[in-house]
Amino acid sequence: MFHPDYEIVIGLEVHCELKTKSKIYCGCTTEFGGEPNTHCCPICTGMPGTLPVINEKVVEYAIRAGLATDCQIAAFSKQDRKNYFYPDLPKAYQISQYDLPICYEGKVDIEVNGENKTIRLTRIHIEEDAGKLLHEAGEGTLADYNRCGVPLIEIVSEPDMRSQEEARAFLEKLRSILMFVDVSDCKMNEGSLRCDVNLSVRKKGQKEYGVRAEIKNMNSFSFAVKAMEYEAKRQIKVLEEGGKIIQETRRWDQDKGVTVSMRSKEEAHDYRYFPDPDLMPIVTSKERVDQIKASLPELPDSRKVRYMEQYGLSSYDATMFLISPRMANFFEVAAENSANPKTVANWIMGEIFRLLNEEEKEAAVIPFEPEMLSKLVNLIEKGAISNSVGKKVFEEMWNTGTDPEKIVEEKGYKQVSDEGQLTQIAEQVLANNPKIVEDYRSGKEKAFQSLVGQMMKATKGQANPKVVTDLLVKILSE
Repeated sequence: MFHPDYEIVIGLEVHCELKTKSKIYCGCTTEFGGEPNTHCCPICTGMPGTLPVINEKVVEYAIRAGLATDCQIAAFSKQDRKNYFYPDLPKAYQISQYDLPICYEGKVDIEVNGENKTIRLTRIHIEEDAGKLLHEAGEGTLADYNRCGVPLIEIVSEPDMRSQEEARAFLEKLRSILMFVDVSDCKMNEGSLRCDVNLSVRKKGQKEYGVRAEIKNMNSFSFAVKAMEYEAKRQIKVLEEGGKIIQETRRWDQDKGVTVSMRSKEEAHDYRYFPDPDLMPIVTSKERVDQIKASLPELPDSRKVRYMEQYGLSSYDATMFLISPRMANFFEVAAENSANPKTVANWIMGEIFRLLNEEEKEAAVIPFEPEMLSKLVNLIEKGAISNSVGKKVFEEMWNTGTDPEKIVEEKGYKQVSDEGQLTQIAEQVLANNPKIVEDYRSGKEKAFQSLVGQMMKATKGQANPKVVTDLLVKILSE
């Protein structure tokens, strides 16, 4: 719990790697991994005399992201050199966009604790990624330039978030949008999505913003939330003790659970921005923007409303299915082929999400097709198998990817509904449990459920529960 007299102010800068096959200014592959320094060339390593040429797909993807977040699209934008020296930046400057970004004035709508809020976007601009430094014990620091020149968009929010919960909701919603419009795979474990957190605190009721600290390169939502919690408490403590917050760049030390100062924060003039003389301005026609807009798929907000109306889902369930296009599409196909879409949703929420979390896998590795889940639900709905047997079938599907109808046939799981067969079993169960029968007839209702349980045990869970219940009532009343 934070100090009740203070308010947190958060703005985010999200760096998203675009899923183009080649880099932003050369033909090198953007594929993740590879031996160090094998995915680079004279252009992306900034050798003298080389000339960059922008990848047209990068511009299209940036516009797609902008349209999906309600941005204005600039008819004229340019690329600038952001000058700084660091070992992972071989040119000693990064090509980015300064005062004329390709997208501006957008928004992302979020929901936190049942309340809706709009987070404004200042801009989305194009830039190139830097390389990666590897700190090897006993060998010093090594530079891998494979990532140099991988295309990025940087999405900059206004300081509209007032809690780490709102910041997390914003990041999750933004990730979902970027994946649905298919501009990035957003794999945080591979660095495809990273964010810098700008955080300050101020007394409640104060209009002026406090002095902010920037926490760099968060590649996990949970780490980002922890870093925000710590940094807010740190700043409040400094102010309460009569100190002053300095504008600086900090990093999150996960092992110690603290933010650590890296350097004083640079201002824009420190980077000596100027237009890149080797690259032409980016001119985008209204016709091209309209063409890209027409190609956009149904976005998460629209899908959420449709899921709630069409399938009767709760707001929470609908949101959970929109964590990725794969999961949303899996649900839709399974629901469309099922007699009961709500039951399909329950199986995904209850069983699939549980197993994905246990195995720390993504929706992409569900080991069977959505039509198989539809078949399983349909088997249960028409009484061919019971719900408890359904769970056994599901486990087998998950482990082997086998069709549920085949599993039911091979394992002999088909539900027993034949009254003649069940009557014989019921009479045997009643004969073997005279005490329970006596308890039921003396008014103990729970005894009846015990008899139902004995029936299910005798049939290895394959008896039709409704037929069993009706049959026991009939026999016991005679």
